Amino acid sequence: MSSSSPKTLIDFIQPAKRLRSLSPSRGTLSPVSCISTHSDPSPSNGVPGEPEPQTSTVLTHKQRRRIEFNKYLARSKRNTRLCMEKMQKFQAEGLDYVKLEELLVEETWLEALPGELQKPYARNLCRFVESELRGTIPVYPPAHLIFNALNCTPFDRVKAVIIGQDPYHGPGQAMGLAFSVPEGIKTPSSLVNIFKELQKDAGCSIPSHGNLERWAVQGVLLLNAVLTVRSHQANSHATKGWELFTDAIIQTISQKKTGVVFLLWGNSAQEKSRLIDLRKHHILKAAHPSGLSANRGFFGCRHFSKANQILERLGHSPIDWQV
Repeated sequence: MSSSSPKTLIDFIQPAKRLRSLSPSRGTLSPVSCISTHSDPSPSNGVPGEPEPQTSTVLTHKQRRRIEFNKYLARSKRNTRLCMEKMQKFQAEGLDYVKLEELLVEETWLEALPGELQKPYARNLCRFVESELRGTIPVYPPAHLIFNALNCTPFDRVKAVIIGQDPYHGPGQAMGLAFSVPEGIKTPSSLVNIFKELQKDAGCSIPSHGNLERWAVQGVLLLNAVLTVRSHQANSHATKGWELFTDAIIQTISQKKTGVVFLLWGNSAQEKSRLIDLRKHHILKAAHPSGLSANRGFFGCRHFSKANQILERLGHSPIDWQV
């Protein structure tokens, strides 16, 4: 790799700001799988005009979950901001590319994967991606979102994993989270089918957008096997080293965590089961949700309710799957 900046990566990592408001927001969570309640009155002593008693500082389960969600949402936004600031710094220094390994800024993953991006295969991968970013053909997702799956979902937060193949290759679609697209972008057919199954399985309403960041913040790692792609060229960055990196992620989860639920849709994702210790984790398999195969076993798989049943049995809070 080219020479590093005088500052180290840790100089750019600041602790997430403490949230100062408990007011309901668009990102609120409910304890029920797909019922999002956006109002949560504060406890009342029932006497009009009298101040709340001191016991009102005891938070409800719903309030605690909302605070936790907002905390990790703020952390995700912080990581995105750090990546964008790094890109601006590179540009200010006259560099026409980004130092790829510096765009993984979530400290829990840096601790879980010590030195992974310094291994020979990863250095070759970084050189390849950096050269592609300097090329004339656009590369997706935008550079600051290449590690978005890891930067959105801290290692110690992971309780479910959904594995995709490579990013969407149309303009504006890829955002570094498997199956997810930014708000304002047409929902791809695979994600439409995911939402259909969610509606039948867990009673979720069909959302107006396909941004799955709410899942990621709750601990659902939305990991593509390949993290970059050329515009309109599916699998163009396959076999360049990304698979080794994402396999290392899956193996690290398998080795260092317990009770994670892996949702493996389609043959490509199911091949990753060889990396997962079934004595410690749970695997749910189904057909891929694409239009070609959803009717061959994805519809009716009920993976979302099954995942929550497993998590609750293990003493973990369930995922609020409502987008």
